[in-house]
Amino acid sequence: MARSTPHRIRCADGFELHATLHTPEGPVRGAVLVHPATAMPANMYFAFAARLTDDGFAVVTYNYRGVHPSGVAKRTRAGFLTWADEDVGAVTDWAAERYPGLPLLAVGHSFGGHAIGLSASSQRLTAAVMVATQAGSLRFIRCLRERLLVRLYLKLIGPLCARFLGYMPYARLGLGEDVPAQAALEWSRWASLPRFYFDDPGVDAAARFRRLGMPVLSIGLDDDAWGPPESIDLVCEHLTGCAVERRQFSPADSAGQGICHLGFFREHHAATLWPTVVEWLRRHAPARG
Repeated sequence: MARSTPHRIRCADGFELHATLHTPEGPVRGAVLVHPATAMPANMYFAFAARLTDDGFAVVTYNYRGVHPSGVAKRTRAGFLTWADEDVGAVTDWAAERYPGLPLLAVGHSFGGHAIGLSASSQRLTAAVMVATQAGSLRFIRCLRERLLVRLYLKLIGPLCARFLGYMPYARLGLGEDVPAQAALEWSRWASLPRFYFDDPGVDAAARFRRLGMPVLSIGLDDDAWGPPESIDLVCEHLTGCAVERRQFSPADSAGQGICHLGFFREHHAATLWPTVVEWLRRHAPARG
């Protein structure tokens, strides 16, 4: 039976991340890092991690600093680049040291996919999967009502809360976990740029993405109002050193069940959508005979 054990992973700056290592019953064929979406807690990915352990993968799930447990966002100074450089870097190095000589893979959800592209540590990866990883510019949101709603959160509520409360209270709004102020302000700024953070010279995102050279599977979702295909493709265009495979799923691919931006990892898609990712990871981490 698979086993799940809690761990603390120390980052280069001394911060300790809350992580869980999910290990299979038998031999380990490779290690998979699950980088979460913004404001999403690690336990959202536990069912997916359990599915991967059934195929012999060891899986690391974790929370970005300041996102979980509750109440830490206000006390944590962290932005998206902190998560990519410090947190993703620490988790990648920890897994590589724990499973030397085995394939090291990553699955990134929304910002988790961005984190793969932004983090220098991703150069250690054998292969990676990006799910709903879109350029988050508001101009890509086609539905006017949705665009106005997201603009309200990102351009008004987010900056006000960040400056006056010291964090973004997503938990109160039913949108996930609270987010540190710095991340909320960065998201607000990038959402107005035509090419998202690729237009921010302080990020130098294009150069960061060019460092990578592994196979990447990028998955878009037809009912994702935040991530139409062109926004997914913009991100993929910057993976110039990677062999990128693009897949697009619709509710019809999962017995008519909606997916949307945050739904891919919900367990009711286990028999329909997850096998594509599992098989792709298996292909890049063949079992040892």
